[in-house]
Amino acid sequence: MLTILGFAMIATFLVLIMMKKMSPIAALVLIPALFCVAVGKGAKLGDYVIEGVGNLAPTAAMLMFAIVYFGVMIDVGLFDPIVRGILRFCKADPMRIVVGTAVLAAIVSLDGDGSTTFMITVSAMYPLYKRLKMSLVVMTGVAATANGVMNTLPWGGPTARAATALKLDAGDIFVPMIPALGVGLLAVILLAVVLGRRERKRLGTLTLAPDEARVTESEQVLVTAGGGDRPHRSTGGAGTDSGTADDGADEGFKGLDPHRATLRPKLYWFNAALTIALLTAMIMEVMPIPVLFLLGAALALTVNFPHMPDQRARIAAHADNVLNVSGMVFAAAVFTGVLTGTGMVDHMADWLVGAIPQGMGPHMALVTGVLSIPLTYFMSNDGFYFGVVPVLAEAGAAHGVSPLEIARASLVGQPLHMSSPLVPAVYVLVGMAKVEFGDHTRFTVKWAAITSLVVLGAGLLFGII
Repeated sequence: MLTILGFAMIATFLVLIMMKKMSPIAALVLIPALFCVAVGKGAKLGDYVIEGVGNLAPTAAMLMFAIVYFGVMIDVGLFDPIVRGILRFCKADPMRIVVGTAVLAAIVSLDGDGSTTFMITVSAMYPLYKRLKMSLVVMTGVAATANGVMNTLPWGGPTARAATALKLDAGDIFVPMIPALGVGLLAVILLAVVLGRRERKRLGTLTLAPDEARVTESEQVLVTAGGGDRPHRSTGGAGTDSGTADDGADEGFKGLDPHRATLRPKLYWFNAALTIALLTAMIMEVMPIPVLFLLGAALALTVNFPHMPDQRARIAAHADNVLNVSGMVFAAAVFTGVLTGTGMVDHMADWLVGAIPQGMGPHMALVTGVLSIPLTYFMSNDGFYFGVVPVLAEAGAAHGVSPLEIARASLVGQPLHMSSPLVPAVYVLVGMAKVEFGDHTRFTVKWAAITSLVVLGAGLLFGII
C-alpha cells in the first residue's frame, strides 16, 4: 500500500506542476501533507516536517548566502568579462549561444556544486537569451543536463555516496567511468547543437551590426541576417510556454549595465581571488559549504560596500531570489520528510528490487544502470545510494557481478537527477532564469533521460559496466 501511495504522491506532484494547476511550493507542501493523512500518519506530520527541515537546513543556508555572494559578484562586475567573451564567441548566433551554455555549465561544474554552477551560468547567459528572445527552457535544460554529467565527479556527491555505501574507493569507481562520461558530455554538446539550430531556425540568424562591434553588450544592436540596415532590438512582450520570457525594455541586460553604480573595477582582482579561494576551499572541503558562503558573502559585502546603506541595498536587491529559493527548499523538506518518514521510500525501493526477475542476476550492472535513471529522479541521492544500491550490489554479488560495476552503473542516472524536484539546486536554476518549474521539467526530462542512456550505452560498449 505504501508503495502505491509513494508513486501516486510523486506522480500527483509532477502532473499538477507540469499542468500548472499548483505552484511548486504549494504542491511540495500540500500534496505530501494529504498523503501523510491518507496513510494514517497525519499525527506525525509535524515530526516528519521538522526532520526534513533539519536535514535540508544546511542546504537552504548555503543557497541563501551563495545567492547573496554571487549576486554581489554580479553587481560589482566580476562576470562582465565572461559575458563579453561569450558574446564575442557566440556572435549573436543562437546555436553558438546554446553550445556556449553547455560548455560554460560543464566547466563551472568542476567545483562540484550544482547551485554555484547554475548561478554563474545563468548570470552569464541569461542576458544573451533575453536579448535574442531565445527559449529560456533551452538554457535551463542544457545547463542542468551538462551539470548532471559532471555531477559524477568524486567530490560532487554521488560517487562519494556510492563509494561509502559499498565500501569502495571513489577513484576506483570514477576513473574507469571517464570515457563513458566523456561520451555523455559529447552527447550534451550535440544536444546543444540540435537545440541551437532549432532556435536559429525559429528566430533566424542574427548578427551584430558592423558599426556596433565596439558597443558594450548592454547596448548591442542586433540585425537579422539579410535584413539590410534595419536594426532589430529585443524589447519585450509576454512570457511563453517555450520559456521565452520578455518583461519589456531589455530587462535581461539591466544587470550588465556598464555604467551601473555598483561596479567596483578597482576591486576586480580582489573579488576574483576571493571567488577562486572560495571555490578551492569548497573542493578541498576546508569547511562546510554553508559556512564558506556565509563568510564569503560577509567579506564580499564588507569590502565592496563598506557603508551600511549600500550593504542593505545589495541585500534587498537579492532578497527576492533568496526568498524564492530558500522557500522552495524548505517546502521540499515537507515532501522528502513525508516520503522518508512514512516509509514510502523504503517500500518503493523494496518493491522495485523485488520486481527484478531472477534471470537478470548476471546482468545486475545493466539493471542498476537502467533503474538509476528513474530512481535518482524520484528519490534523493541519499535514499538511492544508501537504500537501494547496497541491495542491488548484494543481488549482483550472488551472480558474480563486481560491486565496482554496480557502483559505476549507479552513476548513470545523474543527468536526469539534476532536474529532480528533490534537488534544491534546480530551484536556483529555474528561479534565476525566471522559468516555470513545470516548463523546465516537461522540456528537460526526455533529453536528460536520453543522455543517461547514452552514458549507459557507452559504459557497456567500453566494458566499464
